[in-house]
Amino acid sequence: MTTANGRVPVVLLHALSLDSSMWDAQREALERRGHVVVAPDQRGFGATALGDEPPSLDTVADDLARELDGRGIERAVLVGVSMGGYAAMAFLRRHPGRALALALVSTRADADDEAARTAREGFVALMEDPVKGPAVIESTAPRLVGATTHAERPQVLARVRTAVAGASPASLAWAQRAIAARGDALDVLKATDIPAVVIVGEEDELVSEADTRATVEALPRGRLVVVPGSGHLPPLETPEAIQSELDALLAELDAFTTEVDPR
Repeated sequence: MTTANGRVPVVLLHALSLDSSMWDAQREALERRGHVVVAPDQRGFGATALGDEPPSLDTVADDLARELDGRGIERAVLVGVSMGGYAAMAFLRRHPGRALALALVSTRADADDEAARTAREGFVALMEDPVKGPAVIESTAPRLVGATTHAERPQVLARVRTAVAGASPASLAWAQRAIAARGDALDVLKATDIPAVVIVGEEDELVSEADTRATVEALPRGRLVVVPGSGHLPPLETPEAIQSELDALLAELDAFTTEVDPR
C-alpha cells in the first residue's frame, strides 16, 4: 500500500513508560509529506488496555499486525525506539516480508543474559511494591534522557517525568517481563535485507554505541548513527536529528526499490 502520491506507510513504535504521543513531531512531519503513519499505543500504555495475555513481545508484534491488517496495510517502514525496537524485531520474526525498511533507536538485538534478566525481575518486584514502587518508578525518568537534555531541555525531562509517573505499574511490569523474556534477534536481522539504520544517543545511559555494534553488523544494509546531545529518547530530545535520519532512510528505500524493480 502506498498513498496516492506514492508515499509508503510508516509505523512508529514507542518506548517503555511512554505512549505514541512521544512521536508527535515525527508523525506531523511525515503526514505533512503524505505518509500514512501508524503510531499505536502498545498494550497497557496510552489508550490501549493491558489485557490478560502473558508478557510477550510476540503479543505486541501480533497486535501491530492486526492493526495493519485492519487498515489494509500489507507492508510498511518500521521505526521503534527502546521497547518499540524490541517489538519491531519481534514483528520481523513473526511477520516476515512485511517491513519495507527499518529504524532501530536506542535498542539492542541480543537477548538479556542471566544477570540482566535477574536484575530486571528484581526491578519489577520493586515496582510492584505498593510502598517502594512509586519512588522506584520515578527514579527511572532521569536516566531516560541525556546530560544535554538535563541541562538545556527541562521541558523534555518534565514531560518524561509526567509520562513515567502516569504509567500503570502493572503495565510497566508486564512490559519489563516481556523484554526480559525476549530471544536473540541477530538471526532475523541477518535475514532482513532492507534499508536499515540503527540510531543511538551519544549520552544514552541504557544502550551504548558499543551495545549496538552487533545489531548494525547483523543487518545486510544497516548503518549506525550516533546522535550528539541525546540520551535514550532521541525522538523527544533531538526531534530534528531523528526526522533527518528518517528522511534519509526513506530516500534509501526509494533508491533500493528502484534497484530491485527499475521499471
